[in-house]
Amino acid sequence: MNALRAGIIGAGFIGGVHAYAVRASGGIVAQVADASPDASAAAAVRFGAIRGAESAESLITSGDVDVVHICTPNDTHYELALAALEAGKAVICEKPLATSVEQASHLARVAAHTGAVTAVPFVYRFYPSVREARYHITTGEAGDLWMLHGSYLQDWLSSAQETNWRVDPARGGGSRAFGDIGVHWCDLMEFTTGHRITRLVARMSVAHKNRRSPDGRTLVGTEDGATVLFETDRGATGSVVVSQVSPGRKNRLWFSFDGTNAAYVFDQEVPDSLWVGGRPSNTVVPRGPDTFSPGGGADYARLPSGHPQGYQDSFTAFVADAYAAVAGARPDGLPSFDDGLRAAVITEAVLASAAKDEWVEVPS
Repeated sequence: MNALRAGIIGAGFIGGVHAYAVRASGGIVAQVADASPDASAAAAVRFGAIRGAESAESLITSGDVDVVHICTPNDTHYELALAALEAGKAVICEKPLATSVEQASHLARVAAHTGAVTAVPFVYRFYPSVREARYHITTGEAGDLWMLHGSYLQDWLSSAQETNWRVDPARGGGSRAFGDIGVHWCDLMEFTTGHRITRLVARMSVAHKNRRSPDGRTLVGTEDGATVLFETDRGATGSVVVSQVSPGRKNRLWFSFDGTNAAYVFDQEVPDSLWVGGRPSNTVVPRGPDTFSPGGGADYARLPSGHPQGYQDSFTAFVADAYAAVAGARPDGLPSFDDGLRAAVITEAVLASAAKDEWVEVPS
């Protein structure tokens, strides 16, 4: 099969991550669309693309684009993804898939009807250490999982003067901290453990009541942090603390999945090992093709132990699996629009619980 041709809509930080991953996966960055034709042409140079697109719409309908990557603000995802599906393209859309459950559900239904390959970058699934934890949990080595807990902490909005389009609910959606990063933790928990959240109670927290939007407007924005207590369909309880205002924490996604026989701990800021807790002793297993298990983390350990693999490597593994799916393979654990819908459902439940100050059911 010829190399797949990518069209990337959005030329910010995450668009560059997508472009690198496309090239590293053997694809071609055919086009990039930004805010204007001139901006698209400049982005094409930065991203190593063949050319800049006149517009997002022209990129979507172009005959030299096989896979559309949507890397734009949240409020644009639904219309762009729907247009790409209707154009018969494979679609990789940044999360949230949409800013409402209704829109996310519609996209998932259209994707199922068309048979299109779709993906949402829940890329923490692609860390070898995460796959290794999943392997040992699936084979029963943890025993019965009963406590699932962790956090996702960042500090990029720790100053009241910091701003971004995400602080505006009209662009980012009804939840910021949880909707932006909390869904990553929940997706990772459900993927790694096989448990599904069935009930939760949530409390939103605000460090800075007012922020300014990029255009200077004063906003009463969305939450800076969230605390969620939950129960699962397999009888476990758990909690997650989410914050974008935790000084010193750059991107600390951390979990501990505790079973009756063993516990598995992962820290995204120190991703090249898996901590395994046991009653007689603890073990820190370094990431590597010779230290992790075939069928588990070894399949995604591209480099020997001591040669760090990080976020971009995991993103590249995600895109490689997505492109393999377009070519007809069925990679294990590729997050699709159904998983994007799941994230929207959990976010809506978190918002409802916080508003009502009570436990709520999470639809399956």
